[in-house]
Amino acid sequence: MNKHGHLADFLQARRGQLRPEDVGLRTYGERRRVPGLRREELAMLAGISAPYYTRLEQGQSRNASREVLDAIASALRLDESERAHLHALARAPKRGRPAGRPRAERIAPATSALLAALESTPAIVIGRRSDVLAWNRPGHGLFAGHLDPGSPNDPGQRPNMARLMFLDAHTRDLYTDWPAKARAVVGNLRLTAGRYPDDPLLAGLIGELTMRSPEFATMWADHRILACDVADYEMRHPLVGTLTVTQQTLQSPQGSGPSLVVATADPGSPFATALNLLAHATAPQEATQPRHVAEAHTT
Repeated sequence: MNKHGHLADFLQARRGQLRPEDVGLRTYGERRRVPGLRREELAMLAGISAPYYTRLEQGQSRNASREVLDAIASALRLDESERAHLHALARAPKRGRPAGRPRAERIAPATSALLAALESTPAIVIGRRSDVLAWNRPGHGLFAGHLDPGSPNDPGQRPNMARLMFLDAHTRDLYTDWPAKARAVVGNLRLTAGRYPDDPLLAGLIGELTMRSPEFATMWADHRILACDVADYEMRHPLVGTLTVTQQTLQSPQGSGPSLVVATADPGSPFATALNLLAHATAPQEATQPRHVAEAHTT
């Protein structure tokens, strides 16, 4: 983040990604120092004065109306998620005293019950910083079977899906199109950072990934926003082979609580069969044995 703040970063980055020809502006062959739009060009497209837009980009004005923000969003050609992110950045309060260390995230009993009910469907519960708060057996087997299944129970040892995506070789190999999944993770982190600009643990995670992963640093500087709602991914699983799953992220109505990520496949497809095999392979050993075999072990 530069000295002007998250809003300035976002506006500058997205303005720089729009070329004059993208928005129908003619340049008449003039030489330009930067490929993106100039501030005055963006201001003209948004229908606001260039000095006012400049103050916004320099963090000197934080009282832009909803109408002005919507006009800027339209000029920048933002989608709905990006538009909401712009509004969140504009509403963020100025920094005061450093925020205290957030409490460890927990899942509600109802969420635990839902996770248990999905016993044959891979599912994990993700906190706002991408920490794994809980998973069922198929969820652990699909997404992180190489990790200790009990690790989400200890707040200090919880796996972090963003960290795994960029720093863990197993997770990188799991996705056939790793860049697409990685961009989705970064885009979702951008949304979260806009909602919680003063979260020190989130800032620490972003700083760590920026320092340790050049790929993350490049994607983060792009300021792309992506809501991880529903997406199809081809996965190369070491146990059940290559399969395509639909990952759905179910969030609380206010978007402030943990998210439930569920992986499904088309019924009757070979991919659904692969998920069934995974559920069988990760079931408790007693449940996979015939009754007479289980009884023989107890006599």
